Amino acid sequence: MAIINQKIAPFAATAYHNGEFVDVSDADLKGKWSIVFFYPADFTFVCPTELGDLADFYPQLQEMGVEVYSVSTDTHFTHKAWHDSSETIGKITYPMIGDPTGKITRNFDVMIEEDGLALRGTFVINPEGEIKIAEIHDLGIGRSAKELVRKVQAAQHIAAHPDEVCPAAWQPGGETLAPSLDLVGKI
Repeated sequence: MAIINQKIAPFAATAYHNGEFVDVSDADLKGKWSIVFFYPADFTFVCPTELGDLADFYPQLQEMGVEVYSVSTDTHFTHKAWHDSSETIGKITYPMIGDPTGKITRNFDVMIEEDGLALRGTFVINPEGEIKIAEIHDLGIGRSAKELVRKVQAAQHIAAHPDEVCPAAWQPGGETLAPSLDLVGKI
């Protein structure tokens, strides 16, 4: 079954967030836009570049009403140790969820079972708890937070304007399309 437009499955976990361990559940993702950003493991190579890039765009995402949750199958204790020891990870102010049982990772179908690690999965969830964007990368392919911001902007735009669609490379303020019979074969 396709994951797009599916409601997120229930979960409860502990995250490292701003110097504290906090409880996080699926209920925390409802009522606002959310990004759930899976990565393979702490203390690795591509992961800190992605998480640091996302940290750089986190203030902009918050201004857009979006909360970010990074998730790996490490524990919240490991997240704290990594946060305390890495300059790049030390700048993260979004919650870093520990998923040592893999339940959340399996809920989003990004678990590499033989390794107990997550693929690079990015999911944008609307305030109703529905997955609107799903992107999954192989382990060696890093993601771009700048492009993620643009995709969230497009998702928010079409949520606010349900009779419009955003064409390729759409940017906020750019022209959208209004699907109709008159457009068929004219683009």
